[in-house]
Amino acid sequence: MSIQTVNPTTNKVIESFIEMTDEEVDKAVTKAASTFENWKKTEYKLRGDVLHKVAGLLREKKDVLAKMITLEMGKLFEHAEGEIKLSAEIFDYYAKNAESFLADKILHPTHGNALIRHSPIGVLLGVEPWNFPFYQVARFAAPNIMTGNTILVKHASIVPQCGIAIEEIFKEAGAPVGLYTNLLISGKRASALVADKRIKGVSLTGSEAAGASIASEAGKYLKKSVLELGGSDAFIVLEDADMDKTVEWAVTGRINNNGQCCVASKRFIVVKSVADIFLEKFKTKFSELIVGDPMDANTQLGPMSSEAAAEQIAAQVQKAVDGGATILLGGKRLQREGAFMEPTIITNMLPDNPVYYEELFGPVATFFRVKDEQAAIDLANDSPYGLGGSVFTQDIERGKRVADQIDTGMVFINHPTWTQADLPFGGTKRSGYGRELSELGIDEFVNKKLIRISELSDPF
Repeated sequence: MSIQTVNPTTNKVIESFIEMTDEEVDKAVTKAASTFENWKKTEYKLRGDVLHKVAGLLREKKDVLAKMITLEMGKLFEHAEGEIKLSAEIFDYYAKNAESFLADKILHPTHGNALIRHSPIGVLLGVEPWNFPFYQVARFAAPNIMTGNTILVKHASIVPQCGIAIEEIFKEAGAPVGLYTNLLISGKRASALVADKRIKGVSLTGSEAAGASIASEAGKYLKKSVLELGGSDAFIVLEDADMDKTVEWAVTGRINNNGQCCVASKRFIVVKSVADIFLEKFKTKFSELIVGDPMDANTQLGPMSSEAAAEQIAAQVQKAVDGGATILLGGKRLQREGAFMEPTIITNMLPDNPVYYEELFGPVATFFRVKDEQAAIDLANDSPYGLGGSVFTQDIERGKRVADQIDTGMVFINHPTWTQADLPFGGTKRSGYGRELSELGIDEFVNKKLIRISELSDPF
């Protein structure tokens, strides 16, 4: 089976790669396991030196790598450059802070002395998505490499060049062979690989179906797993919000990564006293978006990641309309070469609509008018997802009070859900479990070992 790079701007095949054989995969796992035996004994400084070099190479190769992202999945080139910058920051962040994060925690038991020591657990498998092909890998690999684990990554099949490039950067940074390995295999084979006794844990960012498959295998073999799945973030606008700034953030929050972001703002929930003015401004801004070649600096909205993704979002919009929703703007594929979808706004989406509880992964916004703050909170929570969300108000205490009632892993006040190295990232409900980034992100795949010291005469 071949794995292909297809440019979504033109839908043309750029390059094909041959999938790894079972023998090649077994050899890679064997090497990762043997490398772990040495890597777990290395000092934090040596581990950090490798990651600092990775960060430096990312910055040095930023233009080339950003073009690769844009070629393979259609991200705006400027945003792709930003992704490389953020990825480098994550590698530097863990290289700098891991030793303090993993320092012994001294306990004070009733008898004797005790401490918690953080130890690596072994070879980890990461199954990563196409939408942020460098950032998603960085937030999984950086903390776990600093912990002393070794990494295998099954990257998304539509970004094979990005997956290969990351492994090459580790090699150039002087990482030992087996510390970081890219696996060119299918998702089905990745799920089956979880059964391998040499693999001690698995992390997946992706769809619910993929997450369920991986989690099922991990549970079957009693292995730790971390899942970051879909999201349907609510963007709540209260009556005292700064409307012009709020609308600017609404557009940014919805079309970030061409609308293909787990924490993109997807459901716009506005109290009725300001609903008309918000919707008018939002529609105007959305209709003015410049759609085009993601390499063009003037483009504001590029293609979907693939023709299949464009077909899916268009089909969801049609299903929503068939279920009683109204298209206020857009709603169709653009009549041009490539995997393009019109900027779209849908209203009158009711709970009995078959799309009401689905994630819309593209430049499609759903608009809801509610009577008051409590109704906004209730609607925000009426979702199977619980990744992120945002609240817009000039009363920060009120914003915090609303945020506290939203059942998600993250809530931002006066900003769409976002990410940075020192903030934890993760969700609840069908958005998955576990956390990545910040100090919490290094705490998932470690053995928190209790060491208790007693005198020989200790009666305990």
